[in-house]
Amino acid sequence: MIEFHLDGRSGVSPYLQLVQQVRQALRLGVLREGDQMPTVKEVVGHLAINANTVLKAYRELEHEGLVAARPGVGTFVTATLTNASLAAHGPLRLELRRWLAKARRAGLDDESIEALFMTTFRTTSQEDIA
Repeated sequence: MIEFHLDGRSGVSPYLQLVQQVRQALRLGVLREGDQMPTVKEVVGHLAINANTVLKAYRELEHEGLVAARPGVGTFVTATLTNASLAAHGPLRLELRRWLAKARRAGLDDESIEALFMTTFRTTSQEDIA
């Protein structure tokens, strides 16, 4: 089951962070079709946020066809975002962990690592388009 977290420094609204985390979990195979989502009450208790925030996120996911609410039962995953590349995740994750360890040994903190990764990612993505 997915465990949500919020980053108050991200500049992204809490409901959108929840939506993004569900999409990411669906891409990585953490959530699969038929899995039950945490109840609104569970998320509110864990994150100390307003229930309407969680409901808004769940409604958006439902609108996208990724989850469906079953009154009195809960909210369930109805679609996945994984593809054939899921098998490549293991080796790539191992390589990424090695890279992260190397970055930490070089003295980079988490924010510096994230900045380096994101700028490199964006630059590479733009180069691939050109």
